[in-house]
Amino acid sequence: MITAAQMRAARALLGIDQRQLAELSGVSLPTIQRMEASDGNVRGVVDTLTKVVEAFNRAGIELISDNMISREGGRGVRLMQPKSPTGGPA
Repeated sequence: MITAAQMRAARALLGIDQRQLAELSGVSLPTIQRMEASDGNVRGVVDTLTKVVEAFNRAGIELISDNMISREGGRGVRLMQPKSPTGGPA
C-alpha cells in the first residue's frame, strides 16, 4: 500500500515533519516513526495505514505504486528499479 520511502518523500514534498504528519493523519508520532523506519512496504493496522494515505491525499499527494500511471498528472516521485550492468533490471 505504501512504503517507508514513499512516506518520507511525500513529507518532503509537503515540507512537513513526522509530528505534523501525525497530526494531519490522527496517528501517534511513535507510530509514524515506526512506519518510516521499516524496510520496504509499511506493515501495520489497515486503519492506521489508511489514515496516513488519506492524509497525504487530502494534502495533494498521490502515491504511485509499481506500474501505476498517475491519474491526475502533476508532479510525483517514483523510485526506478536499479539496472544491472548489462542494462536490464537487476
